[in-house]
Formats: sequence, structure tokens, C-alpha cells
Amino acid sequence: MKKILLMGAGKIGEMITEMLAGSGDYHVTVADINDAALAKMPKYDTVRTINLNVKDQSALDKEMAGKFAVLSAAPYQITKFIAEAAVRNSVHYFDLTEDVACTRIVKDLAKKSDVALIPQCGLAPGYISIVAYDIAKKFERLQNVHLRVGALPKIPSNALKYNLTWSTDGLINEYCQPCEAVINGRLVETPPLEELENFSIDGIDYEAFNTSGGLGTLCETLEGKVQNLNYRTARYPGHRDILKLLLQDLRLNERQDVMKDIFEYALPFTYQDVVLIYVTVTGDIDGRYVQDSYAHKVYNQEIGGKMWSAIQVTTSAGICAMVDLLAQGKLPNKGFVKQEDVDFNDFITNRFGKYYA
Repeated sequence: MKKILLMGAGKIGEMITEMLAGSGDYHVTVADINDAALAKMPKYDTVRTINLNVKDQSALDKEMAGKFAVLSAAPYQITKFIAEAAVRNSVHYFDLTEDVACTRIVKDLAKKSDVALIPQCGLAPGYISIVAYDIAKKFERLQNVHLRVGALPKIPSNALKYNLTWSTDGLINEYCQPCEAVINGRLVETPPLEELENFSIDGIDYEAFNTSGGLGTLCETLEGKVQNLNYRTARYPGHRDILKLLLQDLRLNERQDVMKDIFEYALPFTYQDVVLIYVTVTGDIDGRYVQDSYAHKVYNQEIGGKMWSAIQVTTSAGICAMVDLLAQGKLPNKGFVKQEDVDFNDFITNRFGKYYA
């Protein structure tokens, strides 16, 4: 049985614990500074909880001892401390961060690591990169690679047409930070909330706009091989304009703590959500200009006798599948591992990856 240290007992941490401990193959120690959150963790004989501050280096090192891997489901701001401890203690490292700066720190740490450091293991970045790269590999010449992902309420009931389903810190961060893209073959940064577009799938209208971090390492992987590569978050129409009012006109992008308070006070959490995953690739195959697309929706569902939101399921399934694949010897066991290094068929046939099928 592999021993796992999970940092973070929030919505995603709870689901990760259910998946890993429920499989019967992992013993999970869940660490957080919030005792109330720790008390909500699934009750298995193979689950242990501990109140732990990641900045307490000696306590963190003690908990790392003997672990196969450490998983960060904590706020992106403390990723650095967890990754440093993983390298220091020779424990494999996984995280869910969409923050570009955090991933650069992890990549730099991997240069001197004797274990695997695998960041961005969730939905976007994460699974979306695995899908996009799997499609892109079919092409002799790549023109456009477009990635669109949205975690949306099934029954929108407010002007934003949105409910909280995951980390509020992560949500606001991706709305505020610069976005990577490849435009006309050049790697560039684009502003968040711009380049608004509209599309429909299954008769439902959506809008999409630039947000940060969703491409993961795809820009680096495909630079020089693709003319245009971008990632945009999908929402119901009208959402983006309200965000621009709040974040730019009212300058709440400079007071993200206030924005977080407003969102968590006014927007209810929901388990009744849907995750939309949409990839379109155009280019040449066998001398013909071809488009190949992937569109899929994942809904909230019952696991282990409890209802879980679609974003909890997809995000957690991504990181759990990566842990499983490493344990099975299907991923490099040393250095920096990109999401697109993962074979799509290995992922989608994995017992955790199957939640995306």
C-alpha cells in the first residue's frame, strides 16, 4: 500500500481522499491548518488527519518521511514550500496549480531532484493538455490548437450565471494574471478577460475569454510547431462583462481579498454542475487541411455513497490518475513531468481517469 501525504482538506482534498483511500491501494495522511475541514474527511481506516502548517519545515519533513508522494491541494500561494519539502525529502510531488509562476518554481526545483515533480494535474491545466496533445500529434502541420474549459452550474440563477465549485483563490487568480498563448508562431502574453468569443454545443450557448494558466506547459511543448495556440475559459453569456466591471473598472483586481469575500458571501456553492471540455485542432493530415475536435461534458455524480460536484470529480480524478500511473511505472520517476508526457490511452483507461470517459 502506497503512503500519500495530501496537503489541503478543502473541497478537492476531500474528493482526492475518497478516491485514493476508497481504492484500497493508498494510505492517505491529510494535512491542513483547519480542524473543521479535517473533520469532514472521508472515514476510512487508511485515512489519517493532522493539523499542520506547511511553513513549519521540521513538522512537514517529519510527515514526508516514508511517503511515496505528496499531493498539494492547497492554495497556490504555498505550493513552493510543499515542492521544496518534496525535493528535500525525496518524495514524488504532484499539484493542481494553474499559477504560471508557481509552476516555474517547481520546474526549477526539478533540475536537482531525484524524484518526479508533476505539477498541473487537474482539469485545466491537466487533462485538457493530455487531450489536446494527443490530437495534435496526428497532424503533420499544426495551424490552430484551441482549448476551452468551463465548470458551470447546471441551473444558473444569478446575473453572473455562476456558482462557486472550487478554489475561490484559484478562480480569481486566473481572472487577473497574464495569459500565455502562441500567436503567428510566437509565444506571447495576452491580457485576461479579453478576446471574447461565442460558441454553442448541444444547443447551449457559451462565451469564452482569456484566463491564465490553462495551457500548462503546452506553449513550451508546441512553440515552433503551431501557428496559434490559446486557452479560454467557458462561461454562460454575460459573465465576462460583469467580471470586467468588478475587476477592472472597480479595480478589484488590486484588492483580490475583497473580491474573494464578495464571491464567497454572495455566490452559493453547488454540487449541481457540469464540466465542459472542448478542444479544436486544425492543420494538415496527409496533405489535406483538416479539423479534429473533442467535446465532452462531465456531470456531478455519486461516489462512495455521496454526491460530488463535477469539478471535484474531474480535478481529483486527474491527480489521482497521475499518482496511479507513476506507481505503475507508466511515468518518468525523476525530474519535471509535463501533462502532455502522459499517454492518453493510459490515462483514460486508468481507474481514476475513467471518470473523464
